[in-house]
Amino acid sequence: MAEKNITWVSEFLLIAFTDRPAWALPLFFLFLLIYLLTLLGNLGMMSLIRADGRLHTPMYFFLGHLAFMDVCYSSAIVPQMLAVLLEHGATLSYSRCAMQFFLFTFFGSIDCYLLAIMAYDRYVAVCRPLLYVTIMTEKALWGLVAGAYGAGLSSAFVRTVTAFTLSFCGNNEIDFIFCDLPPLLKLTCGDSYTQEVVIIVFAIFVIPACMVAILVSYLFIIVAIVRIPSAGGRAKTFSTCASHLIVVSLFFGTLIFMYLRDNSGHSPQEDRVVSVFYTTVIPMLNPLIYSLRNKEVKEALRKVLERA
Repeated sequence: MAEKNITWVSEFLLIAFTDRPAWALPLFFLFLLIYLLTLLGNLGMMSLIRADGRLHTPMYFFLGHLAFMDVCYSSAIVPQMLAVLLEHGATLSYSRCAMQFFLFTFFGSIDCYLLAIMAYDRYVAVCRPLLYVTIMTEKALWGLVAGAYGAGLSSAFVRTVTAFTLSFCGNNEIDFIFCDLPPLLKLTCGDSYTQEVVIIVFAIFVIPACMVAILVSYLFIIVAIVRIPSAGGRAKTFSTCASHLIVVSLFFGTLIFMYLRDNSGHSPQEDRVVSVFYTTVIPMLNPLIYSLRNKEVKEALRKVLERA
């Protein structure tokens, strides 16, 4: 019991960016601006989809949920990151760190599942157009979204419980912007093999599984597009998938770099930059990408601005 008391860590200290105090204030205002734009863009996208009847289609139904997840996903990380910058470090209790890790994993997992579902939606639209209405019914849409939320909840719960049954001892400083798994594993002591295996197994059911689903969907889509006789038809069909492909490439590209790479030969500074990109920048860019690439969104936005 005495050994457990010695090794137990009751709080964690986030120290990201504290090595360069001169950058703290400029970064604070930069990330605050990005966060405000994220809220404005995603909440605006949700309102636009709800208000315009032409956007009441399966693709925009999923996009509305993706926008909502981006708001939640960013809100779980950025306010704490702003506090770290403003206070030159921030102390989190053990339970608060676990809660942040759970929320990040929960919202991030749902984002992955939603992007995979949206790839399936594009597959049905391009490869099974005559059956699209019968396949993508309202019941099917809610079932797919409920499945994404349920799978995200299960994954987040198991990974959080497993991660925070590890023994943390000695140093409690996390050189990162939030309580994420890679920096937490650096603070563990004792045998953590079983927990790490469980965490990895559940990670496989999120990032790689969703990537496989997306790749398979787009493989069929590419084959279908190649078979379209006219160049104009191919370009028009591909344009319906372009926004989704850009978002998928940005989001999964950073996740792969962060979580599915060799941990040797990279610095904490690199990890910080990558984590800032997928927790703050990408949620801000998503509504912008869909607004610029989709005629329906641009038209709905134009009408709203005209009425204003």
